[in-house]
Amino acid sequence: MAGAPALVILDLGLPDMDGKDVIASLREWSSVPILVLTVRDAETEKIRALDLGADDYVTKPFATGELLARLRVLLRGREEREPVAVDVGPLRVDFARRCVTVDGSEAKLTRKEFDVLALLVRQAGRLVTHRQILSTVWGPAHQSDTHYLRIVIGHLRDKLGDDAASPRFILTDPGVGYRLAEPAGGEDR
Repeated sequence: MAGAPALVILDLGLPDMDGKDVIASLREWSSVPILVLTVRDAETEKIRALDLGADDYVTKPFATGELLARLRVLLRGREEREPVAVDVGPLRVDFARRCVTVDGSEAKLTRKEFDVLALLVRQAGRLVTHRQILSTVWGPAHQSDTHYLRIVIGHLRDKLGDDAASPRFILTDPGVGYRLAEPAGGEDR
């Protein structure tokens, strides 16, 4: 998996659980746009899904052109909301260029390292569990492979000049996950 999805298209009629539970669970840790695409056309279903955090709701059957237009709107809204770059003290993460600098010097990160850091930056100040990071960056099949994550976090800390004993950027909540220190000042759009 190359990183977090740009958009989620979800049918509420899943075999193992109700899609509304997926919406609620996803909203606990992600702001990815969610489009519900389902045969359920009752007004109460639509209201509940939207109240739980779905961004749009389309019932089957649907016109392909309309669906594509709705997808473009959701993706455009995401682009408008997402900052081009975020600064956390001397750390600058440029999402558009997939580039990271510390004190003005570029830190050469692997794709996975950048994806982990980008996820932490997007959730700056909030705890992101091992499971959430692994699922987002490596995929759902790797949710329990914490050894991958420990290695990547160690490499990230080395490349960012961050000390695990006295971190400036990546804070550890032992046995639970990681959080990035709050951004000091800001976001550039």
